[in-house]
Amino acid sequence: MEMVQTVLLVVLVFFVIVSIHEWGHFFFAKRAGILVREFAIGFGPKLFSVKKGETRYTLRLIPAGGFVRMAGEDPEIVEVQPGQTIAVRVEGDQVTRIYLDRLDERTNVVRGEVVTIDLEKDLKVTLDVEGETESYKVHPQAFMISKGRDTQIAPLDRQFGSKTVGQRALAIFAGPFMNFVLAFVLFMIYIQMSGIPVENPDKVMIGQIVEGRPAASANLQVGDEIQTINGVAIGGNYQEMIRMIGESADKPMQWTVIREGQPVELEITPMMDPDAGEGKVGIAPSFPMRSASAIETVKYAGNAMVNMTEVILEGLKKLVLGDFVLDDLGGPVRTAEVTGQIAQQGITQLISWTAILSLYLGIFNLLPFPALDGSRLIFIGFEAIRGRPVDPNRESMVHFIGFAMLMLLMLAVTYNDILRLVRG
Repeated sequence: MEMVQTVLLVVLVFFVIVSIHEWGHFFFAKRAGILVREFAIGFGPKLFSVKKGETRYTLRLIPAGGFVRMAGEDPEIVEVQPGQTIAVRVEGDQVTRIYLDRLDERTNVVRGEVVTIDLEKDLKVTLDVEGETESYKVHPQAFMISKGRDTQIAPLDRQFGSKTVGQRALAIFAGPFMNFVLAFVLFMIYIQMSGIPVENPDKVMIGQIVEGRPAASANLQVGDEIQTINGVAIGGNYQEMIRMIGESADKPMQWTVIREGQPVELEITPMMDPDAGEGKVGIAPSFPMRSASAIETVKYAGNAMVNMTEVILEGLKKLVLGDFVLDDLGGPVRTAEVTGQIAQQGITQLISWTAILSLYLGIFNLLPFPALDGSRLIFIGFEAIRGRPVDPNRESMVHFIGFAMLMLLMLAVTYNDILRLVRG
């Protein structure tokens, strides 16, 4: 049961951070009047699909992100050419359905050869029906039916490219922005749940134990209060504790900790850390906490955003400069593994981790790499400077190449993650 609960929590974390990102795109696209054809979580084959209003909501197989498909971003409707035979269904005085195939099976339709057709500006179709020319207005929400698929037409004023530079930039930037908002809110919730350290603490406790280090083998436990080391009272003097441990590499130390109100005697031998040049036992401290006020909650959440942003940018810098090995990277498999481990530590830690993932997703998507939101914003900015858009076909090709490169990297790190799990 615990494993099932952990898996569900991992799925929920991915679903929340991806959904809020795509909802940002979706909401501001709809506000700008753009026709949103699909709101998808995941990539690849559809697992679940439901249509509500003009938008189809889908859950796809590969949990590596999501997308909002807006009208006009990519070629999406089969073009109808003059001379082509089609069938239209007319309701009132407007065409509501345009059929391109299986015409003999269609009922209550007008069948004819296309003389002229405009589905973007004038919304009008003229047909040659048994030698007679007939013209019809096309409803702005008419559907084109071909090969069993119903596709709503997109008049020019409903397409992404017809909107102002500001509207398009806002629709693109809104995705990462919503991730930043989610991260900030989750950090505030985490601070409200965990509290903040008291000033001048009078005790130091074990907050985390690193596996494979002396503290783990000595039976230290998270929550233990460190009372004395080698007979010296520690109190709240964490720096003194660090000094004593650092000077005692490979030397046994006598620790007294308070566990569940009772003193426990332990012997711990710090191991030499070659990088630091001093002894380490593999612990992280925790201090007495108190409830945070509303102002403190906002302040500490802001500090967490700034600090984690610096850490994330430093990691991305190493990625750009190539200062990494493949094992340093983690794909969906490793991220899910770490998320599962954190979920087992409790909901408070999971909320903090979700905030970090949301912040990372927002920052990563703003990178100026093809197929990411940052690259699309660069194209929009370039259009604003030069006064005309880049050739849509060229831009689509750039994004396609970038997406392919990202998928190849994803496959590589996922393969490496699976090998790492198999090898233990």
